[in-house]
Amino acid sequence: MLPLVATALALVVGVVVLEIVSYRALERIPSVATEEFPEIDRELLGKFSSFDAELGWCPQPNREKQKDTGDHLPGEELRSVVTYSTDEYGSRVCPARDRDPDADVTVSTYGDSYCFCREVDNDETFQNYLAGELDTHVANYGGGNYGLDQALMRLERQYPDDPTDHVFVVVTASSIARILSVWKHYQEFGNILAVKPRYVLEDGDLRRVESPVDEKEDLLDLESKADFLREYDFHYDHWFEPHFASRPYTTDFLEKNEHVRYAAYTAGKELERRLERSIPGIDFDLAQTQSALRLEQPRVRYHERLFDTHEYLFDALIERFVDYADEHDFEPTFVMVQQLRYATYESEHGPIYGDLMDRLDERYDDLTTIDMATHLTPEDGDVESLYVERGEGGHYSPETNAEIAQVLAGVVEERAIVE
Repeated sequence: MLPLVATALALVVGVVVLEIVSYRALERIPSVATEEFPEIDRELLGKFSSFDAELGWCPQPNREKQKDTGDHLPGEELRSVVTYSTDEYGSRVCPARDRDPDADVTVSTYGDSYCFCREVDNDETFQNYLAGELDTHVANYGGGNYGLDQALMRLERQYPDDPTDHVFVVVTASSIARILSVWKHYQEFGNILAVKPRYVLEDGDLRRVESPVDEKEDLLDLESKADFLREYDFHYDHWFEPHFASRPYTTDFLEKNEHVRYAAYTAGKELERRLERSIPGIDFDLAQTQSALRLEQPRVRYHERLFDTHEYLFDALIERFVDYADEHDFEPTFVMVQQLRYATYESEHGPIYGDLMDRLDERYDDLTTIDMATHLTPEDGDVESLYVERGEGGHYSPETNAEIAQVLAGVVEERAIVE
């Protein structure tokens, strides 16, 4: 009897331990949600320096931030650090050219982190290279994780103080998901501080739904706004709920082999950090990044479906951009750039946004459109070579930013000839 009890007890203990380990592993896997309302404490809130009551968040003026890209091995003394600096307008600085109110041509850019040019230094952004090409200052009003909606909201707020002859809106295809979001956590698990306004289309007209967060301290009790968040964030029902882990956690963890691989690579990175040296034979950082990209593929397909079901909202936002350009007499250009997570998929299946760019060309005579993926095709077909090699991953390299600048310069110069 005693051996049987001992065996049963050992089995129970084993199951409990496995459940705990599985839950802890699931917490670190980016494609799995484990909590609807993770705790936000004052220490975390204090780090949210970019809070903006109107836009949700926004780069603040006259700031300098250094970011460790992770381009190093554990224990190495030299670390690769990029510097992000903003000027008095909240634009990322443009070292190549100073602002000149008497310049022959003026240019500004709005968009997401690909517009901001995350993971490269101030002098390696496409705006800085473009400034050299055009011999004029180029403003950079990109915002990390912005969708087309927030980019336009920032444009309409900023443009009166910084009008330019040309405005480029630069976003990735993930904008289709971002314009349907009010709380990023419901689609980007763990992004718990990012609450934003959005637009909805009612009877053919855009209506702005303001953020439910009026003050930064409101983020401390987001659960009290659960009904609003669930109602206005499309992803709560269509992405968050289907990816929410539930007991038994072991089943969810072992459901996909990629979960186990990602957990193993993450554990390897943690071990290297503790040992303060690399483990020969495997690059855990690279392996984890590649595993994360594989885990992202369902999200890419989800975004592709959103372009089929919600292209009307995306089109309405583009129309708002064109109308605003006409009202303020500037040349509008819409630029679609490609995230690394989409690059491999689109090389095999075509763009997830389908014929969007062609439709916009046909509909708007005054709008220039650029599908940047058609201009950035490596001869060897290795699309990953367009991006930074390590760190957060997925943003364009300095060399690619220089190529982008040449494409955009061509648009400005062509417009000048036409005029």
